[in-house]
Amino acid sequence: MNKYLKIQSIVSLGILLLLSRGTFATHIRAGEIIAERISTSTLTYRFSVIGYTDTGSNVVFGGGDIDFGDGVVLNLMEHSESNRTIVLEDEVAYNVFTIVHTFQGAGRYTIRYNEQNRNAGVVNMSNSVDTPFYIQTELLIDPLFGRNDTPVFLIPPVDKGAEGAIFLHNPGAYDPDGDSLSYHMVVPQQFFDRPVNDYKDPNDPSFYSNYLEGNQEGDGPPTFKIDSINGNLEWDAPGTKGEYNIAFVVKEWREYEGQWFNLGAVTRDMQIIIEETDNKPPEIIQPMELCVEAGELIVETIVATDPDGDNVIMEAFGGPFEWAISPATYTPQPPTVQAVPASIDFRWQTECAHIRERPYEIQIKAKDQPPLGAKLVDFKTWSIRVVAPAPTGLTTTKLSGRRIELNWDTYNCGDAHQVEIWRRVDSYDFMPDDCVVGLPANAGYELIKVLEDSTQTVKNLTSYIDGDDGLGLAPGANYCYRLVMKFPPPEGGESYASNEACAQIGVEAPVTLNVDVIETSETTGKIYVRWEEPFDLDPVLFPGPYTYDVVRFEGKSGMLSGDTIAHNIPDLELTDTGLDTENLSYHYLIHVYQSDGTYIDFSFPASSVRLDALSEVQSITLKWSAIVPWSNVMDSLPYHRVWRDNVDDFFPDQLILIDSAKVTEEGFTYVDDGSHNGVALSDETVYSYYVETKGTYGNPSLSSYDPLLNKSQILSAQPNDTIPPCTPVDFSFDPDFDCATFLSTRGCGYDTFFNLLEWDQDGASSCDNDISSYNIYFSSTDDVDSLPFLDNVQGMQYLHDSLSSFKGCYQIAAVDRSGNVSARSERICRDNCPFIKMPNTFTPNGDGFNDYFTPFYDEKMASDQGTSEGGGGGISGFSNADCPRFVLQVKFTVFDRTGGVLYTYDSEDQSPEDTRATLIDWDGKTDSGRELESGVYYYGLEVVFDVLDPDDAKKNYKGWVKILR
Repeated sequence: MNKYLKIQSIVSLGILLLLSRGTFATHIRAGEIIAERISTSTLTYRFSVIGYTDTGSNVVFGGGDIDFGDGVVLNLMEHSESNRTIVLEDEVAYNVFTIVHTFQGAGRYTIRYNEQNRNAGVVNMSNSVDTPFYIQTELLIDPLFGRNDTPVFLIPPVDKGAEGAIFLHNPGAYDPDGDSLSYHMVVPQQFFDRPVNDYKDPNDPSFYSNYLEGNQEGDGPPTFKIDSINGNLEWDAPGTKGEYNIAFVVKEWREYEGQWFNLGAVTRDMQIIIEETDNKPPEIIQPMELCVEAGELIVETIVATDPDGDNVIMEAFGGPFEWAISPATYTPQPPTVQAVPASIDFRWQTECAHIRERPYEIQIKAKDQPPLGAKLVDFKTWSIRVVAPAPTGLTTTKLSGRRIELNWDTYNCGDAHQVEIWRRVDSYDFMPDDCVVGLPANAGYELIKVLEDSTQTVKNLTSYIDGDDGLGLAPGANYCYRLVMKFPPPEGGESYASNEACAQIGVEAPVTLNVDVIETSETTGKIYVRWEEPFDLDPVLFPGPYTYDVVRFEGKSGMLSGDTIAHNIPDLELTDTGLDTENLSYHYLIHVYQSDGTYIDFSFPASSVRLDALSEVQSITLKWSAIVPWSNVMDSLPYHRVWRDNVDDFFPDQLILIDSAKVTEEGFTYVDDGSHNGVALSDETVYSYYVETKGTYGNPSLSSYDPLLNKSQILSAQPNDTIPPCTPVDFSFDPDFDCATFLSTRGCGYDTFFNLLEWDQDGASSCDNDISSYNIYFSSTDDVDSLPFLDNVQGMQYLHDSLSSFKGCYQIAAVDRSGNVSARSERICRDNCPFIKMPNTFTPNGDGFNDYFTPFYDEKMASDQGTSEGGGGGISGFSNADCPRFVLQVKFTVFDRTGGVLYTYDSEDQSPEDTRATLIDWDGKTDSGRELESGVYYYGLEVVFDVLDPDDAKKNYKGWVKILR
């Protein structure tokens, strides 16, 4: 049971006593349910139902029912495989029942346990002694995530608090699977989804004589919270002595393909006893966070003091102590009473099995031992991260076909399952700091391959050939590689990066040096392209002089639909003209031919630099990119330069160098907020920019060209403002539209409804009307406080079509270029024009004409809705103005002359698929099926119409109808 409670250490203190269940019984003070999967072939779990109880009661814990959430409910005491009770301290006993259950399939299950007998006298709920005790645990069983155990709570909730002193608790939650945990306060429950009666938070003002000075320092109101990351529960500070009840939930999370999933949750319901005392809690000196490489030995001393000089007992809890392989230890063990300053000596020989992405959290607890009164505690959380060592032995060998072979030593640390291969052009001096695993984001490395083995380990992976997926590596480039090992979820983690290994590709094809935008225009743009000849070619095998074809492609990459802009030229440069450099980027490929015209090879494609801007309030963020065979992240010259206009008041249109971006730290990003010269950007000004990149092949034979300078296009951008535009005016429906008139020319089955909205921009001089679009808000009812968003549109009209009716309410707001939204307009609403008209004669004689009493409707509606056999179709030649419109429900009753009911009909009693339900279709018979004689009969008709105001929906009509046979 050391997985659930550090019993052996407490036994050695002499404060535990194993008791038989027949000699003692309990009132419930706290509890939780822990789940552990015990089979790999079936969905079998062992559940531990844990209860902390008062030792002075004679009520036995464990008599309630456990509900597994799959329809199985069992009495815990009758069906448990084992149970035991252990006395802890301060009149608290630890009770645990274990019960095994097998689920029949995957799913999310809520396992629940409840029984009577909470403690009496809990001050922050009503009638606690008669309030059932309830705990639950959520468990996700899903083959996508594999094995899943719930978190385990290692620290029992036995500590007391004092009025006016901060109370601390930590459950010592540890997840055996390495899942991430989060902590959240909840209201204690008495049944599933039923809170206890009249619950109050412990820091409720009713528990304080001076609420505004209720914290420990007396300078602010009391707080009660739990840290969502480390689980430290803090009440600063209790105001009134008594027993309080609280609950919190610990949720477990696992990442899968970049998304986090909740795999379960354990709820602890617990009591806090607050006493009146002058004792002050001890204080632990917070240990520093550690990060070590697997295999290192950790030796630390942790110290606690006490402001009253009381003796202290120190303990430690956490995942490192739970490992079967090389667990952590601390001394003195068992914990002993120490004079202050008290200390424990922590020791952990870390191993490769301990590697994981998340830090281990160790909870340090110190409890003072005053001569009288409550014993108070302090908690500190200490983080230790164990990371994987770097791969070793990486070497490179240049192969034919512009390829490079990589080899490295077998990686034997832990269960790494992937090898990441990172590459960049030119060497980069990188020595990782402690805990900086992987590679820094802005070091210019690109992840080119992730290697996996069918055995799910990397022990068989020791080599790789890089040919850039068959394209061949760039001529002239000095390629440098590093390896990183990745570990599988849920523990995860990655290693330090390996040492760098480099290899240089020969210059046996053209080497592109520049793709430089020298003029920005939609039609007359220009790009300067330059390259070096393949000087490493054997002149005997490939005699010169060489000639070149230059092929241009739109975009930064891709090899389709290229245009040959130069053919068979001897030059090593050209200027490409007539381009749309304002809106497009371009990339180029250089083909080389020997003197007799025989084709030799081609360069690696290289693109122009593309600049983009993101406008923000009082600033503009620039981002640029290019796909090139050289590196634009130079370790020796890491600065890219930024030009902008509106710098010199005398020459506002002149673009001037304003600053540089250090790309090894900031990436290809620069934020212009005016700080370079202390002049803030104006949201009324449009600024123009371009950037100049610096690059290298890292090849000494090409170093005379370093740095390779290439400019982006010129880009204009304007800072955002914070001033919303004015609300649009004259917001209205189409003024020429009338519902009844419109429908009088449409058949009874017409259902293509729409609303046309119109508005104008407020032209007042006080309006900041840089409007880019409009938000439309809509609801089909008028009973909502805020209409939901419908659409964002441009222009001054909006057609809202494909509606089920005309009714609805609208608002509009203007949106400016900065995303500021105006106040909404007044709400405008349109209603339907409901109508129904009944005839006064029908002839139910079976001749197929006028056989049924129905509202007036046309023949097409009868055909669309399916006329009953024997007739009842629409009336030829009648006006569409008489069609039934927007009828939701009808109730129809036929009376004789004395008021007796002959026939009743309610369309709600018909099938939802019956499209004729509201047409009544009375055949002239009574409810019993008797044919009524010819004559006059009276009817009542109640109709519910589809209208905006529900209070106006119901209408009642009275009339008569004559039956002719």
